[in-house]
Formats: sequence, C-alpha cells, structure tokens
Amino acid sequence: MFPLSHPELSNCRRLFLRNYEVLINIGVHEFEKKGEQRILINVDLFIPLALSTPKDDLLAEVVDYDFIRSTIAKRMAEGHIHLQETLCDDVLKAMLTHPKVLAARVSTEKPDVYPDCDSVGVEVFGIKSST
Repeated sequence: MFPLSHPELSNCRRLFLRNYEVLINIGVHEFEKKGEQRILINVDLFIPLALSTPKDDLLAEVVDYDFIRSTIAKRMAEGHIHLQETLCDDVLKAMLTHPKVLAARVSTEKPDVYPDCDSVGVEVFGIKSST
C-alpha cells in the first residue's frame, strides 16, 4: 500500500527531505570499498496534525528538519555499509524513534552505477504499531 493512502496517515502532515546528496562508503565490491560513492537520500516523515500544528509559530512545536539530516549523518559516521537495504533500514528505524513521527518512508539511490539508467535504489516504509 502506498504510504499516503494508508488509513492511519490520513490526519498527518508529511515532512520531507528530497535528494539529499551525500558521499558515503557503501558497497559490497572491492572497488566500492576503496572510496566514497554518491548517494541520494529521500525521507518522508508522517506526523499527526495534533502533534505538528503550531499554535505559537515556534520550532519546538514541530519536527525540525535538522532531525532528519543529523540522523542520517550519525548513521553515515558509523562506517562502511555494504548494502543500500541496510542503510535504508537503519535510517527508517532511527526516524521512527522520534516521539512525534508515526510513519516514515526512506529511499536511497546510487546515481553513478550504470551509464544507461538514472539510478539504482531501495525504498522502505514503516509505521509504528498502534498497539
């Protein structure tokens, strides 16, 4: 099911980070372990309107975009990652730790792998259980 059509997200605000370009040590092949690769990261956070509608126009009333970027930076600082799936899963899990975030979608893309396509990538979606 596409995240936006999920019934639990109908009363949510979507916060997003688009095409965040980072250089990261990622890959399973030996040549990939010798340097950084360009990765594009996309994140959507779904936050209930009750937890993300500012009353006083204050940053503390919403989820700060810096949370997304700093969370990704922390994961990248942990060292080499073999698979995009691992990176996506780790970032998703970390995004869902924020108390206001109900659900998240994370995707990563390697735009420089093949000359005959725009990119190769992975996407994952998760929602906190309501139980």
